[in-house]
Amino acid sequence: MPVQEASSAVEARIARVERGLSAPVVVKGAPSQKMTLVERMAVHQVPAVGIAVIDKGRIQWARAYGVLDKTGNKPATTKTLFQAASVSKAISAIGALHLVEQGRLSLDGSANGQLAAWKIPDNALTKDHEITLRMLLNHGAGLTVHGYDGYPAGRKIPTLLQVLDGTPPASSEAVRVDIVPGTTWRYSGGGYSVVQLMMTEASQQPFAQYMQATVLDPLGMTDSTFAQTLPPQWRDRAATAHDGNGKAIDGRWHVYPESAAAGLWTTPTDLARVIVEVQQAQAGRSDKVLSRATTSTMLTRGLGEYGLGFFVEKLKDTTSFSHSGGNAGFRAQIYGYTTTGQGAVVLTNGDNGTALIDEILRSVAAEYGWPEFAVIEKTAMAADAAANRRVAGDYRLANKPARVVAEGERLYFQSDLFGPKRLELFAESKNAFFMTAQDMSIRFEQNDGGDVVGFSLIRGSNTYPATRQ
Repeated sequence: MPVQEASSAVEARIARVERGLSAPVVVKGAPSQKMTLVERMAVHQVPAVGIAVIDKGRIQWARAYGVLDKTGNKPATTKTLFQAASVSKAISAIGALHLVEQGRLSLDGSANGQLAAWKIPDNALTKDHEITLRMLLNHGAGLTVHGYDGYPAGRKIPTLLQVLDGTPPASSEAVRVDIVPGTTWRYSGGGYSVVQLMMTEASQQPFAQYMQATVLDPLGMTDSTFAQTLPPQWRDRAATAHDGNGKAIDGRWHVYPESAAAGLWTTPTDLARVIVEVQQAQAGRSDKVLSRATTSTMLTRGLGEYGLGFFVEKLKDTTSFSHSGGNAGFRAQIYGYTTTGQGAVVLTNGDNGTALIDEILRSVAAEYGWPEFAVIEKTAMAADAAANRRVAGDYRLANKPARVVAEGERLYFQSDLFGPKRLELFAESKNAFFMTAQDMSIRFEQNDGGDVVGFSLIRGSNTYPATRQ
């Protein structure tokens, strides 16, 4: 599916997206707080960004910004390759479900009954609870290993069996069951490594070769590969990974033999083709890889907020399906809606890319009228330097140091749990403050004598207590 020719009207929309980035929370009544993409790339020290936007069931536009390597001047293009990180899981799940449709894998049969070279070690937790492919794809199998760090240049790369057993040269722990299968949702890259082995054995092909023939080629993803070693002709257009300080990672990037979990190299346009195909298949208008029935199964929640390979949320008039990803020096996000034909892909080559991606998606959502990512407005009280001094000091949050800093009428919160930067606090009341850089708030607590003794940090549905030092 080609990208639509950008008309003057589309160019105007692109320009508004580029100028419309926003923090998740803004102060009501304050001057416009919109930011430009180029400005935010510099703040977050992300050298390159690729974006593709889907509207009315088609890829409307794709753009690239910045440079492949901060130390060089080679510009990013729409053909620049990024590591998709855990977004790989969504693409791998599509490949696994294709094998189910072919009858070469069973979704609800015993996973061990479909494995030959290695089997998930049984223990007391699995005695009456057999693990299935459905559980593995849903992160409900009770398996360990959240994610993988990859292997820097020059390091010996383990085999998949060494990864599964956590034996040298694998740097990750063994994939084992430590929760009763089928009872709890817990993200597990290790589970997807088991899926990778199941797919390899069922297809009787190397994983990268199977995915190329079954998913990437049928969807026209000509700039994507699961190959561990990039072909020489592709290396020159691959983005270099950068850490949180904007420094290039030694060897340019890490290698991930855990291909199903984290190994895809791709472009925003290619991943946008996946979103469009899922939308078309779910509507019964395409079956390039999966049927309508299987696509609907994939987009139905099991345990947690997850289907089979995608995070899924049922909204008023549509369903969103998404996945984020983070490899060393790369951050990625895909987002789509089933019935509206809308979606977006954002890929970055920096460890601080997650915050930037969120800001970009808020701008896209505002421009295209998405039902999610709305900016939250909060009312702030007048600044009070004396009140700021009262709460300023050192605290202990989640067993880590945290600090509240008063600088006249401005108040800041800082904790390594949320990155190296200070986050400004705005007063809602005498003891309650909110942030704009992240959707978090702080409520200070005092003893009977009126002294501040700690605070509660509220983030979403979670509350984290902190004590004053």
